Amino acid sequence: MRFDLDGLPVHFPYAAIYPEQHAYMGELKRALDARGHALLEMPTGTGKTAALISLITSYSLANPARPLRLIYCTRTVHEMEKTLAELRLLFAHLPPAASRSLLALGLSSRKNLCIHPQASAAAARDSVDTACRRLTASWVREKASSDPDSTPLCEFYETFDRAAAAGDLASFMPPGVYTLADLRALGRERRVCPYFLARQMVKYANVVVYSYQYLLDPKVASIVSREMQKECVVVFDEAHNIDNVCIEALSVSIRKQTLEGAERNLRRISQEIDRFKATDANRLRAEYNRLVDGLAQRGNLPISDAWLANPSLPDDILKEAVPGNIRRAEHFLAVLRRLVRFLDGRLETENVENEMPVSFVASIHSQAGIDQKMLRFCYDRLHSLMMTLEITDTDEFMHIQTICDFATLIGTYTRGFSIIIEPYDDRMPDIRDPVIQLSCHDASLAIRPVFDRFETVVITSGTLSPIDLYPRLLNFNPVISRSFTMSLTRDCICPMVLTRGSDQLPVSTKFDMRSDPGVVRNYGRLLLEMASAVPDGIVCFFVSYSYMDGIVNSWHEMGILQDIMQHKLVFIETPDVVETTLALDNYRKACDCGRGAIFFSVARGKVAEGIDFDRHYGRLVIMFGVPFQYTLSRILLARLEYLRETFQIKEGDFLTFDALRQAAQCVGRVIRSKADYGMMIFADKRYSRHDKRSKLPGWILSHLHDAHLNLSTDMALHIAREFLRRMAQPYDKAGSGGKKTLLTEEDLENLAQDGMAM
Repeated sequence: MRFDLDGLPVHFPYAAIYPEQHAYMGELKRALDARGHALLEMPTGTGKTAALISLITSYSLANPARPLRLIYCTRTVHEMEKTLAELRLLFAHLPPAASRSLLALGLSSRKNLCIHPQASAAAARDSVDTACRRLTASWVREKASSDPDSTPLCEFYETFDRAAAAGDLASFMPPGVYTLADLRALGRERRVCPYFLARQMVKYANVVVYSYQYLLDPKVASIVSREMQKECVVVFDEAHNIDNVCIEALSVSIRKQTLEGAERNLRRISQEIDRFKATDANRLRAEYNRLVDGLAQRGNLPISDAWLANPSLPDDILKEAVPGNIRRAEHFLAVLRRLVRFLDGRLETENVENEMPVSFVASIHSQAGIDQKMLRFCYDRLHSLMMTLEITDTDEFMHIQTICDFATLIGTYTRGFSIIIEPYDDRMPDIRDPVIQLSCHDASLAIRPVFDRFETVVITSGTLSPIDLYPRLLNFNPVISRSFTMSLTRDCICPMVLTRGSDQLPVSTKFDMRSDPGVVRNYGRLLLEMASAVPDGIVCFFVSYSYMDGIVNSWHEMGILQDIMQHKLVFIETPDVVETTLALDNYRKACDCGRGAIFFSVARGKVAEGIDFDRHYGRLVIMFGVPFQYTLSRILLARLEYLRETFQIKEGDFLTFDALRQAAQCVGRVIRSKADYGMMIFADKRYSRHDKRSKLPGWILSHLHDAHLNLSTDMALHIAREFLRRMAQPYDKAGSGGKKTLLTEEDLENLAQDGMAM
């Protein structure tokens, strides 16, 4: 369909549109007009992706003087593919002249795009990267030109390189939409490397879809995204945890294994230096001269030699010359050895230590003779040395890279970080496992360059409530901040707050209650009753793996688990991705065949973040407890102190906000479209308190009736049966009168005319 939105002709790939999609597009257009940032919460299953790509593409087509490119960031490859499928549908509905000129593609790691038979066979991502460098590095290709028989190359990269040199890459990728599978198929058909082709073509694409890290992790962003223009519109989809992604991008952990691996790396580098001194000393001299002039030339590396970039963000570091005392390779290695020795000594502590970067850098200077400027240049100096020594197996050097990553960050930032040294894990106090953690507390450090560089950044998700906390956490000022509700012709969402069992004993995962046999039994009876009454799939979320293990063991000992399995099969998420994927597959099979199943999962786990339980895969989701973070974590305590002092965010406010967004994300897995239906049980007495409950998204609260706020197990069971009986009745999907949930072109024209009449 095609309709007018405040003077903008919008192309939409479906015959009808939801009212909230139309409203969402209106707010998005206002942000684009104002050239500012937006914060938009949209209920799950209401076509957020289709609304975003349709509006931004239409806006760009209608404003040829201001052509906008869309950078769409997703969390997972699965979400990337879904976005590209929506783009393909949209492009098919555009006028032929427009669709023939637009290019959209997904970009992922070599692991997901490599088609070389040997390199792609490697199991780990780092191993695929290393196998690729062994075939494509500039020095490998130079050697092959003089000795082609003994030096294997990648024929797919060679085709790419010839086309790039001739300026002919566009002929390999005509306009259209390219998923990762399309890129691999194109690579095999044209015998060209899909990874490097996609890397090069993102500069010319109208729409690029890739993961958050490609913009938020400075080590990746500066080699993949540095040529993106200011006119790009950046969308972070499913961005409820974006602050945590930013923090992880700038945090580093060092253990004994890291330091032992770094020692091995340094011995290997020393051997390589000795070998080059004997065979090609000129290369080391040339590198020294280049370092005298600075590291700016690094930007001119061949695309196949590009390595992870500097982890710090300030650009002015590249304009300085490397300190004289680390220009010579031997001197630099001596500095790294002293740094490793210093860190090893700090790991020997018996007490927990918490330091700011300034004091930690001062102690490095006094005890190891390494000053702040030397630390700041460690990462770039290591990169330069590995390039000079022609080291391709970079996966074997991850340990020394981690040390230099750590050194550069503490040498660059004086605020927003803590160095926390813990000799034991609190949850395993009998096993010594010392760790030095450089923990970033300020999410705005990673995302600020994105806000500064691009005109419009859209942060959107189904669970952003309370929405007013994100501008403070990320330190930005959105021109648009809006939360939308879901328009429905029937109440297909049924949230409930369960505060007690059938025996009227309260239930909660509060620390002083969670192990109480009465609470454990009541949680088990709740699941047993629901398993007997609810058809198809039930998903259960627990606050942590340890709590899930404990309660499942208790249910087994009480005989409750065996009773539950009389009604449905039970599958469990584990920290192992392969095991969990297998469990999910079998869960779906059990639901498909009518047997029904229950899936036990964990808040903040893989399943909670990226797996949909639509239709018969999820008729009920139970959130056992409030998923607060582990509040004795020293990293969390340090972050809470920083948020309080810097952004005036109280500890309790942040912890409640974080727990409730995780709970909302878990229960939101069960509703993925308006034609779907499902129930949500918040099983903890704390959800009945207004200060907790009010932090849930508006689209859940609008369906949470007062009569559902203080339920026992038998009351919840009665409500569930009544709800399922209602959902079995036929209903009008489009709605009618003032409660229309699907708008046609004619409806939109009438709305526009009514607006003009007013």
